[in-house]
Amino acid sequence: MNLEEVLNFRRSVRRYITDKDLDTEKVKHCIELATLAPNSSNMQLWEFNHITNRELINKVAKASFSQPAVTTANQLVIFVTRQDLHRHRSKQIIAFERDNITQNSPAESHERRIKAREIYYNKAIPFLYARFFGLLGIVRKLITVTVSLFRPMFINTTEAEQRAVLHKSCALAAQTFMIAMANEGYDTCPIEGFDSRRIKKLLKLPAAAEINMIVSCGYRDGNKGIFGERFRVPFDEVYKQL
Repeated sequence: MNLEEVLNFRRSVRRYITDKDLDTEKVKHCIELATLAPNSSNMQLWEFNHITNRELINKVAKASFSQPAVTTANQLVIFVTRQDLHRHRSKQIIAFERDNITQNSPAESHERRIKAREIYYNKAIPFLYARFFGLLGIVRKLITVTVSLFRPMFINTTEAEQRAVLHKSCALAAQTFMIAMANEGYDTCPIEGFDSRRIKKLLKLPAAAEINMIVSCGYRDGNKGIFGERFRVPFDEVYKQL
């Protein structure tokens, strides 16, 4: 399929064929492709929990209100944000960028570019991602809004706004995964209806981790899997050329 065919094939499937298995390695490869998704500052503050164990799928289904999209799924992928890993990810990026800049940039710019990356990932990123019961977010907001009075400034700096940034990046990875799955002829359904506290406990996630969404996977069960034709509002209502 070409890209347009893949996008038209992808539907949110609510019921799967229960006796037809997916190739686990192909699903894993689709998750690997999901890591190519664009994300804020290339921080990759995400985690992908690939569930193939039927007992665990059943437990997740119970915590997801026994929706058929989960109870009949052959496999699940749970997308998780990991803000708590921001310092570790920053160190990884800096280590990569030192070699990357040295190998791929003009020699006269090496020192300047490496220093800029170090300042950004050692100073700006901790400033944005550190959390302390919402208080640091308030301080950041006061500082950035004040600076924005004199020049353009990123002001979405409360802890809630930074969490939104993480979830947007993770959702881009989830969408990339679903497109990759459609390219394999596999079906998926993004799910937000679940008890996140129970899911975190099942996955043994740390307190700072957050569930972005569950994506169920399988083969659609004919017309039972999708609810007829796809509805989209008229394009003219959502498209604006300026």
